[in-house]
Amino acid sequence: MKILVAIKRVPDANTRVRPLADGSGVNIANTKMVLNPFCEIAVEEAIRFKERGIANEVVVVSIGASVVQEQLRSALALGADRAIHILSDIPLEPLGKAKVLANVVKQENPGLVLLGKQSIDGDHNQVGQMLAALCKYPLATFASQIELKGNEIWVTRELDVGLQTLALRLPAVVTTDLRLNEPRYPTMPNIMKARQKPLAIIPIAELAVDVEPRLRVFDYQAPAERKPGIKVGSVAELVEKLWQEAGVI
Repeated sequence: MKILVAIKRVPDANTRVRPLADGSGVNIANTKMVLNPFCEIAVEEAIRFKERGIANEVVVVSIGASVVQEQLRSALALGADRAIHILSDIPLEPLGKAKVLANVVKQENPGLVLLGKQSIDGDHNQVGQMLAALCKYPLATFASQIELKGNEIWVTRELDVGLQTLALRLPAVVTTDLRLNEPRYPTMPNIMKARQKPLAIIPIAELAVDVEPRLRVFDYQAPAERKPGIKVGSVAELVEKLWQEAGVI
């Protein structure tokens, strides 16, 4: 079985990003960029499937400018077999990304498609759902456990009320959550090997996919500064402030 894993390049969660002065976008100049943590979990799960003999090939794909090849090489160093870079200098909306990935799915014909449940920059949590709809594949989101049983994939997902287990007929789309696994660190030999692994570059124009944006963002603003906390001398003073100042009791 071939597993296709979609990944994304995002700012490091430990860095602080700010809107541009004119509010037209987010300033990520000189910002450390990394593989999206949820995508890293998806890559790790695919590699574990291959190590158990369930999958025979792991292919990673990403959409973006030439810089995303850094994250594709990172995924190859973790253990993926080859990479596909859909070259696009224009940022795409979730629907556009789903359309492009659906085209890749059609060409690659994988038995399983894995994605992180969301990216930590846009936090849309939409691409996996849209991709499954476009491909007409069954979908399971927020996977905390994945198990192959015959020609089905059993996915345990976390809900507000507990756990739910779904049985999906393959091929299927699954989005991964934090508790699915703990990604490994790439070793130096694997980092060196990743440089020699195949990485195909496909200009987005060759796919003939309509990625015209449907949304227009008018302004980006930083969140309001939080007031510093204070210490109170007694429970009575705390209750007084909650009543008089905060108005919550």
